Amino acid sequence: MSSSLPRIGLTPVPASPYDGRTPEVDGSLALDPRPLVWGPPGAVPDERKLRHLGQALAEVLAGRRPPETVADRLTERAYRELVKAGRMIDSRRPPFAGAPHIKEPRDGAIEMCLLVHCDPRSHVLAIRLERRGVQWLCTDFETA
Repeated sequence: MSSSLPRIGLTPVPASPYDGRTPEVDGSLALDPRPLVWGPPGAVPDERKLRHLGQALAEVLAGRRPPETVADRLTERAYRELVKAGRMIDSRRPPFAGAPHIKEPRDGAIEMCLLVHCDPRSHVLAIRLERRGVQWLCTDFETA
């Protein structure tokens, strides 16, 4: 994924880390239980929903959310990789995913990267989603 990803015309993300929602007991956000069907078939998801997915994945990678909570948002292969990866983000506080930088390399695919603010250092999380019917599923992720 390119490091200088252009922003496409998506909805701005509110500044609050919890977007007005109450965090769960452990500080993580409740992920929207609806499947990732965003708009009419072929529509690109809005930036806020993409950020929520990035936030949830960051929480899993920081060991603050069980991977099962995002299983329906990932392909089987990506889910197995997430479980295998285990805790990859070391943080004393809950991670906070910043605004995603989004690129649409081809119809039916989205690549995004987010800066995940942690303590003591921040990480980058790259996520690829592909449209499967009317749903968008994470097919790959990488963090550094």
